[in-house]
Amino acid sequence: MEVFVHLALALAVGLLIGVERGWSQRTLPEGGRIAGIRTFGLIGLLGGLWALLGEELGQLILAVAFAALAGLLIMAYARFTKGESDYGVTTVVAALVTFALGALALRGYEHVAAAGAVVTATLLSLKPILHGWLLRIEQRELYGALKLLLISVVLLPVLPNRGFGPWQALNPYELWWLVVLIAGIGFAGYVAIRVAGARRGLLLTGLLGGLVSSTALTLSFARMGRSKILPGILSAGVLAAAAIMFPRILLEVAVVNRQLLPQLYLPMGVMTATVFGSAVWFWLRGKQDVTPDTPPLHNPFELKPALQFGVLLAAIVLLAEAFRVWFGDAGIYALAAISGLTDVDAITLSLARMARVDLTHEVAVRGIVLAAMVNTLAKGVLVAAIAGRGMGLRVLPVVMVTLALGGATLLL
Repeated sequence: MEVFVHLALALAVGLLIGVERGWSQRTLPEGGRIAGIRTFGLIGLLGGLWALLGEELGQLILAVAFAALAGLLIMAYARFTKGESDYGVTTVVAALVTFALGALALRGYEHVAAAGAVVTATLLSLKPILHGWLLRIEQRELYGALKLLLISVVLLPVLPNRGFGPWQALNPYELWWLVVLIAGIGFAGYVAIRVAGARRGLLLTGLLGGLVSSTALTLSFARMGRSKILPGILSAGVLAAAAIMFPRILLEVAVVNRQLLPQLYLPMGVMTATVFGSAVWFWLRGKQDVTPDTPPLHNPFELKPALQFGVLLAAIVLLAEAFRVWFGDAGIYALAAISGLTDVDAITLSLARMARVDLTHEVAVRGIVLAAMVNTLAKGVLVAAIAGRGMGLRVLPVVMVTLALGGATLLL
C-alpha cells in the first residue's frame, strides 16, 4: 500500500506542474505544445515507476531512464521549435524536474517531492513578474546583490572564529557576520522600495527606507522640506523612517541575543507606536497624491560602506569592553549615548553580543534604549536645522514625547 501512495504522490506532483504549464499555454492549438497536464502527470508517474524498478534492477537504470527521457524531450523540442524564433527550454527543464520529483516521491522523500512541486509550479507561474523585475533592475543593483553574496557566502566562512586583541574582544567571524546582517537588512529594504515603487507614497517609502538607512532618508526628506512644500507628508516620511528603527533594533537583538527581548519589548514598542502613530496622523492630514518619482536612496550595497561599518563595529566592540573595564556601567551608558549620535546598529550589536558573556542584561538593555533615544533626538534636530520651522515644529514635539515615554517605560 505504501508503494501505491508514493506512486500517487508522484502522479500528483506531475499533475500540479502540468496544470501550470497547461494553463500558461492554454491559447496554443491542440498538439501545439510539447507537454500539457496529462503528459506532465505521466512524467511524474514515470519517474516513480523507474525509481521502483531501480530498487530491483540497480540504480543505473534510473540514470538511463532519465537520459532517455531527456533525449526524447530534446527531439520533441527540436521538432516544435523548427522555424521559430522562440527557443525557451523552460517546459523541457520542468519536465525533467518532474521526473526527478516523481523518483524522489517513490524513494520516500515525500515532503521534498511535494515541496519541490509547489516551488516549481510557483516559479513557472511567476514568469511575468520576474521578467518585469529584470527590466527594472539596474546594473549597480545587480552588482550590489553579487557583492552582498560575496561577503556572506565566500568571505564569511573563511574568517577565524576566535577572539583577538585586548580582552579577546575582536572575533573576525562574529564581527563580519554582524556586518552581513546589517547589509542584508539594508539591501532587503532597498529591494522592497524598488518593488513597491516610490509612487506608493512617502509613508511606505519612509518605512522601507528606514531599513536601509533611517538617517540617510531623514536627511533626504529634510532637504526636500526646504522648499516648504508638503511639510506634513515629508514629516510623516521622516517619522516613519524613525519608527522602523525600533523594530529593526529588536530584529538585530533577536538574532544576536534573544534573551534581551523581554526587557526591550515595552520601551521599543511604546516608542514605535508613538512615532508611527504620529507619522500616520501627519500623512492622513496631508495631500497624499503627490510623491517623488524615485526613492531618495541609492547604492543598495557597496563594499566600501560595508568595510567602514565593519571598522566602526570593531571600534565600538573594543571601546565597549574598555569602557566597561575602566568605568563600569557608567562607561557603557556614555559610549551608548555617543554612538547613538551617528549610528545605533553598531552599539546595539556590540551590547547584545557582550550580554552573552559578561555584561548584565539590565545594563545592555538600558544602553541599547539610550542609544535609540539619542539617535531619535539627533534626527529631530537634523530636521529642524535643515528643513526649518515647517517640519521642525511637527517632528521635534513628537520626538520629545517619544523620549519621555521611552525613558518612563525603561525605568518601570
